[in-house]
Amino acid sequence: MSDIRPGGPVIAPEEALVSQPQEPGKASRSASLWSDAWHDLRRKPIFIISCVIIAVLVVMALWPSLFSSVDPFNARTCELSTARQLPSAGHPFGRDNLGCDMYARTIYGAANSLVIGISTTIFTAIIGGLMGLIAGFFGGATDSVASRITEIFFAIPSILGALLIGSTFRDSGLGIWLVVFALTLLGWPMTFRIMRAAVITAKSQDFVVAARALGAGPVRIMFRHLLPNALAPVIVVATINLGGFIAAEAALSYLGVGVQPPEISWGLMIADAQPRFLEAPLPLIFPAVFLSVTVLAFIMLGDAVRDALDPKLR
Repeated sequence: MSDIRPGGPVIAPEEALVSQPQEPGKASRSASLWSDAWHDLRRKPIFIISCVIIAVLVVMALWPSLFSSVDPFNARTCELSTARQLPSAGHPFGRDNLGCDMYARTIYGAANSLVIGISTTIFTAIIGGLMGLIAGFFGGATDSVASRITEIFFAIPSILGALLIGSTFRDSGLGIWLVVFALTLLGWPMTFRIMRAAVITAKSQDFVVAARALGAGPVRIMFRHLLPNALAPVIVVATINLGGFIAAEAALSYLGVGVQPPEISWGLMIADAQPRFLEAPLPLIFPAVFLSVTVLAFIMLGDAVRDALDPKLR
């Protein structure tokens, strides 16, 4: 049948289904949250700057030989007679208290700091995210038990708890993974709370009710419908926490329970340089600057992602 409108032309059904032509130069794009977020992120200078800094740090951690030809793990490259030497042509950062090249040690120290930060972030996101997803979806006794366990871990000061774990198992031979374990054990509750709150909000939405009506099981609803819609705040928190975990590793290494020699990390370098800081400040300043820039880059990235994923901030 034709659609007859008073004072208007006759429109056939097949003509009504034809989409209107788009303006030249404008491509249609998905209106989903993720595509809108990426569209906004590409135009944020803070996002671009933080990504460039993080990319350089990742390349530095994976291929340190591209930045320095000196092997800091070779004791022969350290000359005690040149200890605390000022920067020179062959040693742009100078030498530390043992006569080792500070530039090479700073470059190679990025690897452990990034591995610990990224690994801890992944583990806390998986553990806290899964527990928050289950607790928020099932509620009741499951939610109560999980929430009480979370409150116990929240009551433990993070640095103090990690210090206790690190000092107790320092001779276990786990190396940097002991630091990852300690920070993960005390860091997952924050992710749990964020995921739980997001799931509780999302599970009352119409798409979840419709999925239940169509016979979808709990596993499908949780991972197919709830998880994608509750993932945004977890990603934001994980990105910001990554910088915090790198700073926490530096603090533990400075206190002597983090990365242990002959491994290298910025926190360990700061601890080695601290006794002679007034006499030779550069061995402490350079790793401290790299540590601060790295933490700041991840915090900037997290802020940019948060602004892009939160429609209220647009």
